[in-house]
Amino acid sequence: MESFRPDILSYLNTLRKEIEERLDEYSETRLGSPKRLGEAMRYSLLAPGKRIRPQLLVLAGDLCGAERSLSLPAACAVEMVHAYSLIHDDLPAMDDDSLRRGRPTCHIQFDEGTAILAGDGLLTLAFETLSRRIKPQALAGECCAVLSEAAGATQMVGGQADDIYFAERSGSDGDYKASLHLLESIHLRKTGAMIKAALRLGGLIAGATVEQLAALEDYGLNFGLVFQITDDLLDWVGDEELVGKRLRKDQEQKKLSFPNLLGVDESRCEAAERTQKAIVALEIFKPLIDSAPKNVQGPNRRLVYDTLCALARYLVERKQ
Repeated sequence: MESFRPDILSYLNTLRKEIEERLDEYSETRLGSPKRLGEAMRYSLLAPGKRIRPQLLVLAGDLCGAERSLSLPAACAVEMVHAYSLIHDDLPAMDDDSLRRGRPTCHIQFDEGTAILAGDGLLTLAFETLSRRIKPQALAGECCAVLSEAAGATQMVGGQADDIYFAERSGSDGDYKASLHLLESIHLRKTGAMIKAALRLGGLIAGATVEQLAALEDYGLNFGLVFQITDDLLDWVGDEELVGKRLRKDQEQKKLSFPNLLGVDESRCEAAERTQKAIVALEIFKPLIDSAPKNVQGPNRRLVYDTLCALARYLVERKQ
């Protein structure tokens, strides 16, 4: 992210700091909770990371005029669900990874049973955070509904299930063949659903219009696909030391991926096209930016808009 404009980089660093302070606060081990379980939850939740999903939520809220005090709890809830999903993805029964963000995965650092429970604890903590910290209660309920759908069996979990199913059946089941439609269907759910939900949650908290929410979701849908395409490319051609996890595993496990199906060059072209679609989706906010008073509290909306565009472009260039 060092290639970003200085004001954008400063803005993102501030957001990440605020998010991480709240994550630390919300995940403090409570009376009655086993110490080892709390340590495992915090080990994974507070691990160094880019915090893309929670930052997108706060950015959507900032763009539409949300109070940061409401955006931050929702952003933390999204990151808790994301951290839970990574813990479970890394388990021997799933991707069987020993390294995550340059550190031992949760089940390696602790043990498999503790890791499963840590994931369970983070998932439930996410909804406790939303229900207790988002006001009014009607909005909290709506936020819980959005996040639970995105994380559930029709979206993130369903996408992961189909990803595993394809790897197990590839080459042995004639009616379950690789296709771009199947690949996009898996990743629109496995990766894209939580990213799209983060954008929608930020807009909901800000009281965005139906049209604005649709634009944020369109941005999130394309952003999510670009994120997955570049993640697949990193697994094929990335530097393991920079990425901070074991690479080339998609090929070993016969997983359906963009470079496997389209090739490296065409995957990069697809990522570039999707990036442009994400940026175009934000054009509905230009009148809002141009008409915003200069002395309003919160970040300058032009800066927020530019940051969302820069994040989309960053994905196709990322090395980790």
